[in-house]
Amino acid sequence: MIEFGPEICRDLDGAIQREWLETNGLGGYASSTIIGLNARRYHGLLIAALSPPVKRVALLSKLEETLTIDGRHFDLSTNEYKDAIHPQGFRHQVRFRLDPFPIFTYEIADLKLEKTVFMVHGTNTVVVQYEVEGARGRTVELEVRPFATFRDHHHLARKTDLSNPASLVSANGVRFRMIDGAPELHFGHTADALDMMSYWYDDFLYRVERERGFDCLEDLFSPFAMRFSLIPGRRASLIVSLTPHEGSYADELREKELARRRALIAQAPQNDLIRQLFAAADQFIVARDGKKTILAGYHWFSDWGRDAMISLPGLTLSTRRFAIARDILLEFSRHLDRGLLPNRFPDEGEAPEYNTADATLWFFEAVRAYLARSQDEDLIREELYEKLVEIIRWHTRGTRFGIRMDEDGLLAAGEAGVQLTWMDAKIGDWVVTPRCGKPVEIQALWYNALRTMQDFAQMVADSANNRWFKRLADDVRHQFNALFWNEELECLYDVVDRDLRDASVRPNQIFAVSLHHSLLDTERARKVLAIVERELLTPRGLRSLSPRDQRYRGRYAGGPVERDAAYHQGTVWAWLIGPFIAACLKIYGPSSEKARAARQLLNGFREHLFEAGVGQVSEIFDGDAPHMPRGCIAQAWSVAELLRIADEHPELLSDQSAQP
Repeated sequence: MIEFGPEICRDLDGAIQREWLETNGLGGYASSTIIGLNARRYHGLLIAALSPPVKRVALLSKLEETLTIDGRHFDLSTNEYKDAIHPQGFRHQVRFRLDPFPIFTYEIADLKLEKTVFMVHGTNTVVVQYEVEGARGRTVELEVRPFATFRDHHHLARKTDLSNPASLVSANGVRFRMIDGAPELHFGHTADALDMMSYWYDDFLYRVERERGFDCLEDLFSPFAMRFSLIPGRRASLIVSLTPHEGSYADELREKELARRRALIAQAPQNDLIRQLFAAADQFIVARDGKKTILAGYHWFSDWGRDAMISLPGLTLSTRRFAIARDILLEFSRHLDRGLLPNRFPDEGEAPEYNTADATLWFFEAVRAYLARSQDEDLIREELYEKLVEIIRWHTRGTRFGIRMDEDGLLAAGEAGVQLTWMDAKIGDWVVTPRCGKPVEIQALWYNALRTMQDFAQMVADSANNRWFKRLADDVRHQFNALFWNEELECLYDVVDRDLRDASVRPNQIFAVSLHHSLLDTERARKVLAIVERELLTPRGLRSLSPRDQRYRGRYAGGPVERDAAYHQGTVWAWLIGPFIAACLKIYGPSSEKARAARQLLNGFREHLFEAGVGQVSEIFDGDAPHMPRGCIAQAWSVAELLRIADEHPELLSDQSAQP
């Protein structure tokens, strides 16, 4: 359980920095700050995925709540408008906890009210419930007024953009449609009375969007209000969904969702950090076309091939969800085209994009890890082997975007104006880190894929291809060590492009050590680790560029241009802590001083569970201390790499409880 007391809940700025997230396994979500003040365009109580896991639309922004005790009115909600914070219900809030749902506790006049929010897995449904203590002998009522909208979750709406809202009281509650052609929202409730007066509320301000240089004002529509008489021992319930539900069904939905989450956590070791990461991992596994995929991050990412393949071992294998891992591998294999996995599936459901040189190579590592953990040889023999062979053939003869095996056996990639590696920031026509030629991690992944295929060929008794893969891999190892070693800095070049050698000190070289099949001997591996540790390591991951580099940017802040320019120019990436720790343990062993330092790094993420996305791990952090969390509040590969390392090296785990 993660919780905050009144010292955080009543500190407006501190509370707004902490956000909760509920998800539904479809790509939809509910999210806000721990005081219920919406600070992002992505905050809301029901953001539904109309074409899972994409086409996400904001439908229910929030609930405005007023508590009445013996005729006295107390506002529980907190909003930020263009010119004011109103109302200021956070002043009555004494607690927020994740247990396992977001639970808000208010204390007013010796009365305690608890509000619980949760999403129902597999449906675009959110449930909100209220319970009261200390109300005996008093008249206690609660008015709940929903604020609705209808818009793509990436954008904001003003009332001039919206028209013709309509409500209808039905047998199950209230049916509401914001505009013609929009999905109908169903409000099932246990209220005692309804007030069907509707209102517009203008100029809600989302401060995080203002800080990020985006539109930050929105108008919301309230179609009606519900009035509940609060009685101790009985929950007041509201179910908001795209399908009708009786309000009385809320308790049953709650118990089913609790049981589902308990079953997930039951697979985790008795360690608070890992148990919370098990819960966090579940939020990224979502539906696509009747199968499963991995959402890269909340709130704004869809499913990306690269992120999915990097995340799969930690999110599914380390959590013992082998059937889901198999499902994801098969689903992505269906989208192979010219030897490439999709880079991403657009949010509007258009054709996949294939502009990636590394996602397909990470696919080999994901399959290798799956086989090692599941022993499911049938998946390789019957479903994937021929596809994997075909991928190698495409890479040797050349495919999209100049991705091809060069005469020296190494992989070259790149075209002007296209970003193909994970360092993919682009501002207009400016690719911030183009890395055309032969990026170091692409060679490490290519070598790992060839050695993996050598093993697979032996398993299926394909001797001819076994010899071919071995010959290719041997050539790669020889040529790589001849071309990529930077004798002056005693590390690896980041990119080699004909006669050019990019000596930027970046974290990409760590993969030449950390991957299952390593390219470097022990002496060189130790030197790579030394420079990465000295110049890139922070308590929250690895910097994307050395602070000694004149292009280094230590803060990820400002508008879109400023942020994208810093994205891979010094910003810390949490997911890179996984390969760094793996490399340390591979080279120095589990009883070394490096292993003890790695244990501190892993367990140091306990504190971060209380910093930004509550119970989650952020995408990125500032390169400069104190390494403030930035970007997405919940990133799949950040969570996945912590889980993978903890699973592969349980000796790293501390028995401490999570503390804020």
